[in-house]
Amino acid sequence: MNAVKTSFSIKDLECLSGIKAHTIRIWERRYNLLKPERSATNIRYYSLPDLTKLLNVAFLLDHDYKISKIAENSSEEIGNLVATIVEDSDFGCNANARNSFKIAMMNFDQKLFTKTYNGLLETYSFREIFFQIFIPLLEEIGLLWQAGVVNPAHEHFISNLIKQKILLLIERTGATESINTSKTFILFLPENEIHDLGLMYLNYEIVSKGYKCIYLGQSIPTESLKYLVNNQTNACYVSYLTVKPSEISVSKFAQDFNTDLENEDAPLFLLGRLVQNADTDQLPSNVKLIKSIAAFRELL
Repeated sequence: MNAVKTSFSIKDLECLSGIKAHTIRIWERRYNLLKPERSATNIRYYSLPDLTKLLNVAFLLDHDYKISKIAENSSEEIGNLVATIVEDSDFGCNANARNSFKIAMMNFDQKLFTKTYNGLLETYSFREIFFQIFIPLLEEIGLLWQAGVVNPAHEHFISNLIKQKILLLIERTGATESINTSKTFILFLPENEIHDLGLMYLNYEIVSKGYKCIYLGQSIPTESLKYLVNNQTNACYVSYLTVKPSEISVSKFAQDFNTDLENEDAPLFLLGRLVQNADTDQLPSNVKLIKSIAAFRELL
């Protein structure tokens, strides 16, 4: 496993904070805001505390603080100002909330994540938080991960905290909603597919509508689903294709699904990145491609 990233280029800082590299350099010269070090080959680099400070500065700028006033404070004092705003704010601005979550991610700070999330819940529903804040945040983090700006450890940390919130909601909703017996939804990911956040959210949407949901999770061989065909009433299958099956087409995956289940009537709903541009001409009649979670919610 890769080590947690602790040094950053000025381009990394620009990507994470949204503050232009040119502006960061001006602040260094004018206010001595950051103090980059230099490598053996004389390349400037920044520490994790530097990044945290800059994220905090960006947060304060969004709250109408002036850079000249911010720079008069130490890193600790700047962090305390942010903590005070987090404590008092309802986070009506999505950018502010995403920035706070990024600070929590880079510092592995579960307390800050929870405080920010609870502040949002005072104004927004979980569905609004998920679509307006968590999804854009995770998309941004995904791009930063691909660019090597953030480490997989950071991405896993924030993703798992979001999953915890979804699981709590599923438990609470499942305990209070009446069961709609007209359908049973069976949720699974293909073999070697481990990105289950989208599927987990679908579980929440299904349970919130009162349907019975069997959540099987990651990396399920399709032949193992055959047992459920004959043991569950009105079974509908749902899968979320993000990176697998990369070696075959979506239509081939759907055809193999029917072959493994020995059933061409069981409804199969497919969502995720891989279905966005998939060819629908060769799809079996029982398979439906859903382009978004919102579209799936409408089907319910």
